[in-house]
Amino acid sequence: MKRLVIKIGSNILAPANRGLNTKRLHNIAEDISDVINRGNQVVIVSSGAVAAGLTKLGLKGKPRDIKLQQAAAAIGQSSLMWAYEQSFAHFNKKVAQVLLTRDDITNRLRYINAKNTLFTLMDYEVIPLINENDPVAVDEIKFGDNDMLAALTAGLVEADMLVILSDVDGLYSGDPKKKKVEIIDHVEKITSGIEKLASGKGSAVGTGGMYSKLLAAKQAADHGIPVVIMNGKKSGLLPRLLNGNKIGTYFEPKKQRLSSKKGWIAYGVRSRGAIYLDDGAVKALTEMGRSLLPSGITKIEGNFEVGDYIRCVTKEGKKIAKGLTNYSSNDLDRIKGRKTSEIEKILGYKYSDEVIHRDNLVVI
Repeated sequence: MKRLVIKIGSNILAPANRGLNTKRLHNIAEDISDVINRGNQVVIVSSGAVAAGLTKLGLKGKPRDIKLQQAAAAIGQSSLMWAYEQSFAHFNKKVAQVLLTRDDITNRLRYINAKNTLFTLMDYEVIPLINENDPVAVDEIKFGDNDMLAALTAGLVEADMLVILSDVDGLYSGDPKKKKVEIIDHVEKITSGIEKLASGKGSAVGTGGMYSKLLAAKQAADHGIPVVIMNGKKSGLLPRLLNGNKIGTYFEPKKQRLSSKKGWIAYGVRSRGAIYLDDGAVKALTEMGRSLLPSGITKIEGNFEVGDYIRCVTKEGKKIAKGLTNYSSNDLDRIKGRKTSEIEKILGYKYSDEVIHRDNLVVI
């Protein structure tokens, strides 16, 4: 474990109507400092700005008005950063704030710039402290919650593990409020049955819940990154985790790790449309490692241009891959089902034999 991304939830740092819990933050900073002192690098994805701002505004609950949430985030962000600054300074550690929006991940150039900044900070032994840029984010560019932002960050920095600090000990075998249940300490694969165990919404001050954490764990595991969901209210667990102790719920990663570029294609960029494939094309992509040719396409959905990223789906609509298209939706509608030798005759030109080249395609 040379590089860890640690996500800290709002309910740990700023419980409803109580403001920032500086004592808890100090304990977390101590554990993370211990991890860093062992020679590891840490990137923190932190919630808590909105919750801290609500207290300053005298509001008792999270408002539905997005503008008021953004105002609360702007007010609370400085308090949150100052609290982190003070806590880590006690252990001779420096932190740097990095605010991101979905656009920063979707845009390839900004994605690479963010990556370079984070690596430079770590090279200088500064802890990057990431949060969504709530004061300027709107629905179209919001990550939705910081669990998903943490999963994207783990792929961005090529982390060796994603640790999600929650207000519970891990994933339970049932609803702990209704019956006696146990912690599931190891999940080999996140199935629909596992997802059903994660019911309920997030806290009064946060946006996530266990289901949100499972989705983030699934994304990171698909990327080839192991994930642990554990209790962030108990001190000393992070160092014990790195010592090899069973802590919380461990989610096993896929054996084949995605490259940074392919991870970005799979999870960082939004799809602009979809193309439906016949059984032969599905097999060529998923089993034979081939590029996508026009002959296997049966239907086009959406409007997209050359260089956009699109979904590849089966005839039943199941997503199997995602990649960069060499042709627009209008052109593909004309050449779908045709041989590569016919492309130039139909369109009057040919960019490539492949609709999506294997190097720019990720099987989901």
